[in-house]
Amino acid sequence: MSISPRDVVPLSQARATLSDLADQAKAGAEKIITKNGESYVALIDAARLDYYHRLERERIHLLLIDEAAKGLDDVEAGRTRPARAAVQAFKRRRAR
Repeated sequence: MSISPRDVVPLSQARATLSDLADQAKAGAEKIITKNGESYVALIDAARLDYYHRLERERIHLLLIDEAAKGLDDVEAGRTRPARAAVQAFKRRRAR
């Protein structure tokens, strides 16, 4: 969904029309509320926010699965080292 100029609302106007803006958000609109001419917050339906959060969790899970697959590829290719050596190298780099 794209944001149109009518979906950008100054904070002062949002205060005066919050109930109407909330009804529009519930109906599917996404409102950008500005403060001093800059984007400040967004007003969206709670169900849509929940959906966005679920999408983000799924994206994180896919990234973790991808990293695990890369790790398994490293093991199969013999690109491993003992855990103690890896931790010590990490500590040395961090101390610098």
